[in-house]
Amino acid sequence: MTHLAAVVREARKKAELTQADVADRVGIVTEVFGRLERGYLLPSVATFRRLCRALRLDANIVLGLDVEKAPSWLKEPEPEADDPPELRRLVRTIRRMDAAQVSVMLSTANALVRHTAQQPDDQAE
Repeated sequence: MTHLAAVVREARKKAELTQADVADRVGIVTEVFGRLERGYLLPSVATFRRLCRALRLDANIVLGLDVEKAPSWLKEPEPEADDPPELRRLVRTIRRMDAAQVSVMLSTANALVRHTAQQPDDQAE
């Protein structure tokens, strides 16, 4: 059983509602709600919102998110104190790129480093 299914089942029982009661409030058929509650089905975003409203649940809790502490994948890494502003801007820009764009950027950066390394010191600047 998924975390979502366990939280939904516990909330339904605590509210003393049947599966049919919740399904009716959410606007889905009882069989679908039963599969959702057993962990065999995940709701759409719209259904999830209605489900949280019907059972008076915090969506963060249903999803297993700790609202006091953001998940590590959501946090922005702290910039290095000694990073120049240009580097921080570049990193922010790269984070907005898709995988193909990042690949092109990496190839370009590697080519630039190789090209610069091949030049004599007085031409590199």
